[in-house]
Amino acid sequence: MAVNACRSESVQMRAFQFLPIDGLAPYVDRIWGWESVGGERVDLPVLLPGTGAELYFHYRTPFRRSVAGGAPETCSVAHLFYIRHRPLELLPSDDVGFVAVRFRAGMIHRFVDMPGRDMMDRALSAQDLWGAAGQELAWRVVGAETPSARLLLIQRFLAERLSRAAPDIVFEHAMGMLYGDPANLAIDRLTDCVGLGRRQLERRFARIAGQTPVEIRSLGRLQKTVRALMLDESARTADAALAYGYYDQAHFIRHFRELVAVSPQRYLREARARTHFYNTSRRVGSMLMAPSHL
Repeated sequence: MAVNACRSESVQMRAFQFLPIDGLAPYVDRIWGWESVGGERVDLPVLLPGTGAELYFHYRTPFRRSVAGGAPETCSVAHLFYIRHRPLELLPSDDVGFVAVRFRAGMIHRFVDMPGRDMMDRALSAQDLWGAAGQELAWRVVGAETPSARLLLIQRFLAERLSRAAPDIVFEHAMGMLYGDPANLAIDRLTDCVGLGRRQLERRFARIAGQTPVEIRSLGRLQKTVRALMLDESARTADAALAYGYYDQAHFIRHFRELVAVSPQRYLREARARTHFYNTSRRVGSMLMAPSHL
């Protein structure tokens, strides 16, 4: 397994990234994870609303989370984040160890039967998603003795769920277009490309994702702008905002405040002092293939 040491301020962690097996590659962007070293306290990030879905398997202490300043809650040993309307704060930990599956835009629905509106802004357990089979997977991953064994268990399970899916190809194609170009894609052009009227497409998105194409495009703009600013501290806010479809910097700041309730300047200042989950592009550096002996 490829393991790298990553450091935020004085905290050191082992980090890894893998490409999924070929059968999962159209639906899973990457499999990645962190492991804290030496019992150091890790200041975990505040996760923002976006277009993504991420499935976490903890083999050490699960995340503790707080939403909108509420009482802390402990996540299950395996859980899904599908964050859409409000930020989610992960509380500090000195015992981090997880494997995460990052799904491509819209592709979580290949693996679960639950509509998006029922997954939003929750920390659904593997049992919530897949019943007893999900719970069994979670504990088998906890008990696995090696990273390779964890990866095999997770990918085998997802491959089995994928084979049972009844996909909506039109929805998936539209989601891919929205995620790929949230800056420039007009909804009327999207409807022309997928061959549906605007109201038909909105109904399909509402049924599957729980949001309209306009809402998802808006989240994509926010997500990509913040990611650009987090990965390049020298980037100018105005330039990043314009690059991803905002009219100007004020438009981005207003949208950010509506969702996060603080200014982007304050968020970025605090976020850069913590760890973050904004992984670099698959085109930057290298990722190994995950074990494929399914």
